[in-house]
Amino acid sequence: MAEIPPKTPGASPAPAEPADPGSEGAVRPRLVAAKEQWARDGRALTGQAADPARDRLPPGQRLVEDWPVLDLGVTPGVTERSWSLTVDGLVESPLSWRWDDLQAQPQEQFLSDIHCVTTWSRYDNRWEGVSARRLLALARPKPEARFVVFHSSDGYTTNVALADFDADGVLLATKWQGQPIGRDHGGPVRIVLPRLYFWKSAKWVKRIELLAEDRPGYWEVRGYHNHADPWTEERYSD
Repeated sequence: MAEIPPKTPGASPAPAEPADPGSEGAVRPRLVAAKEQWARDGRALTGQAADPARDRLPPGQRLVEDWPVLDLGVTPGVTERSWSLTVDGLVESPLSWRWDDLQAQPQEQFLSDIHCVTTWSRYDNRWEGVSARRLLALARPKPEARFVVFHSSDGYTTNVALADFDADGVLLATKWQGQPIGRDHGGPVRIVLPRLYFWKSAKWVKRIELLAEDRPGYWEVRGYHNHADPWTEERYSD
C-alpha cells in the first residue's frame, strides 16, 4: 500500500473536483473541519483488532437499524436518464455507459454489512447491481494497473487498490433492500466495497479511473487512512 505524502506545513489539501451542473448545496466547511479534527485526535480508536472470520462487528463500532445520510453537503441531480459512467485510464477497452448499458449487464445480488468510519454499522444490506468483476472483465485492466480512483458527481474522489475493487461482493449498486437506491444515498448508482470503511464506497459514481500509481482522494489527503480496513481500525493515517 502506498503511503500518503506528508502535508506541506501551512498548506491546505486539494479541494473536491467541481460538482456536476445541476447539483444542489455546497461543501460544508465546518463538517470537513470537524472530520479533519477527528483524524488529528484519533477519535473512536480503541487500539484493538478483530478477525472478520469470527467477529462481525469491527472494533469501536455500534449497530444501527437505519441508514444515516452522510455527504459533503452537495446532492447531485443525477437521474437514471442523465447518469453516465466512464471507465478509463490503464484499460485495454475503455467503457462509456449510460443507464441502459448498465441494465443490459448481468445483475447480481449481494448481502453485506456497512461499517462507517463515524462508528456506526448496519447489518444485512441487500444490494443489487453489476459486479466490479464484470466491469473489469469488459474493461480489461492493463498489466501495470494497480489502483483505482472513483470520481463522483458531487466532486468527491476516493482511491482503492485494484485488488480491493476486484473482490467478492464489490458492486456498482442500483438497488438496496429491493428498491432503487435513493438520491441521498448515492443513487442511481454507487459503489459498494463491503470489506472497507464506507467512505470508500463512493456515491453518485461517474468515472472509474485505473492507475499505475496510487492517488489519494478527498478524505485520504485530510488525515484518513489510505486503505481503510475496519477490523484493524484503519480509520486515520499515521
